[in-house]
Amino acid sequence: MAKTKEHSKDVRDKIVDLYKAEMVYKTIAKQLGEKVTTVGAIIRKWKKHKRTVNLPRPGDPCKISPRGVAMIRTTVRNQPRTTREDLVNDLKAAGTIVTKKTIGNTLRREGLKSCSARKRSPCSRKHIHARLKFANEHLNDSEDNWVKVLWSDETKMELFGINSTRRVWKRRNATYDPKNTIPTLKHGGGNIMLWGCFSANGTGQFHRIKGTMDGAMYRQILGENLLPSARALGMGRGWVFQHDNDPKHTAKETKEWLKKKPIKVLEWPSQSPDLNPIENLWRELSVRIAKCQPRNLNDLEKICREEWDKIPPEMCANLVANYNKRLTSDCQQGFCHQVLSHVLQRGQILISIIKIQINL
Repeated sequence: MAKTKEHSKDVRDKIVDLYKAEMVYKTIAKQLGEKVTTVGAIIRKWKKHKRTVNLPRPGDPCKISPRGVAMIRTTVRNQPRTTREDLVNDLKAAGTIVTKKTIGNTLRREGLKSCSARKRSPCSRKHIHARLKFANEHLNDSEDNWVKVLWSDETKMELFGINSTRRVWKRRNATYDPKNTIPTLKHGGGNIMLWGCFSANGTGQFHRIKGTMDGAMYRQILGENLLPSARALGMGRGWVFQHDNDPKHTAKETKEWLKKKPIKVLEWPSQSPDLNPIENLWRELSVRIAKCQPRNLNDLEKICREEWDKIPPEMCANLVANYNKRLTSDCQQGFCHQVLSHVLQRGQILISIIKIQINL
């Protein structure tokens, strides 16, 4: 909305004097060439404040110029990891002194918000093409197809590392009270390796991996947990097993073991843990474990089993129902990467041509 014209004090005084002379709004407006609504607004303000002088407006003017806002927006767009302190220093070098809070308010007005960066495995061009191919092949799959998938993965749970972000209420000078601290040890105080699976119907069996897992141990885990989980979850006929491309999973003996059962395996792109919805369940499990505060590794294993079984089936069903959103996001990112690669490739060709011309 554009800013309206501000009337002078003389005009406002004339309107008030004519009103005191018992003229109606319409007559005053016609005589002075103003709108009836303008006359009414000025008279209402005069009745409220008993004066016609403009009142001082609350709040300080914006300290950052439009040019400074554009600089902040460009910097954050090109380097999303830029901190508010970095932007404060950049503006200070340009002659504008502001606080980090002002920077935060400016960014929010521009539609930006601060959040934790998602962790993602580094992908080569080959991996990106494989991910894009997987997303395109399954983008139009119905939810019923994903309901038939039994998702699996391994993860590591640390004893104390998961509690590192807990917050406490404390009194002054009680920072190091044992009740207000979290025990920390090197390497997280020990950890356990876990294998688990789930489907849209809920969580499957849970297994603790002791020692270093090789192909033989992995096949033993599948033999003890995979088919019982499928039966318990009511997968029925035609269900599909998902696991990543770990060498133990893709070993010749493992493939033959799965083929003999027979168990159909979902073709999976390498370096794509974020495509597996079980990662959300591992996160949920770590949050639940942090609230229980296990004392040792045996206690950690016991709590893991208990909390894994408590994860509601509704959460599992929701992860599967929204799986196509992951694929849609991957297609968009893959398309952008292909465009960028094409531009870079053309740029390199152009540079080569220029070098050849210079040499000639």
